[in-house]
Amino acid sequence: MGSAQRDTSCILRATNIHRGFDTPKGRITVLEGVDLTLQRGEMVAVLGSSGVGKTTLLHILGGLDRPDRGEIHFGDRSYAKMSETELASFRNRHVGFVFQFHYLMAEFSALENVMIPLLIARRPAADAQERAELLLSEVGLKERMGHRPAELSGGEQQRVAVARALAVEPDLVIADEPSGNLDFETGRELHRLLVELNRTKNITFLIATHNQPLADLTHRVVRLREGKNEVGR
Repeated sequence: MGSAQRDTSCILRATNIHRGFDTPKGRITVLEGVDLTLQRGEMVAVLGSSGVGKTTLLHILGGLDRPDRGEIHFGDRSYAKMSETELASFRNRHVGFVFQFHYLMAEFSALENVMIPLLIARRPAADAQERAELLLSEVGLKERMGHRPAELSGGEQQRVAVARALAVEPDLVIADEPSGNLDFETGRELHRLLVELNRTKNITFLIATHNQPLADLTHRVVRLREGKNEVGR
């Protein structure tokens, strides 16, 4: 399969992002003036040690959290101008998430787990099943669709999570340490899958990781240190 033609328009722009949290010992500043721009079809890694604020940044960029200060524009929409309900609806249509833990529903099969976002979006059941079957085939799980999460390996569970993230055809997929719970070889297979999806489908990925080999596969690296971003390659 050939590479998808890349549309390099700006998909997300974050400016001067600040975020802190109150603790019993006082307020802790996690992000301090972070700027980030994503182009459509880019695969960008946010690299940094544990505790540096990668997850906080991804949650803010994905609309799961609000910054204390700063602006985020997704296309021509401003997060600050959306109510919580509007932001949740926007997020569910435009952003897919892959976390370190798969968060699959244990009582449902792989197929049913991938169908869930589509059914929530009120897609007809037959269409949701067809879309889920296609995605699971594309991530190499054609023969495992009827298996529940406990019957799948760690790598297979994460592949289901990737398929679920792609279900509603989001503009952006945010992945937070997607291979953090996998062994080296299984993690490397997952990395190759993400690169292939980016290459063939022009899917925009923002991936938080401390895994340098994964970061090396991306188009660009943003390095976080002490709550600020540094220039990467």
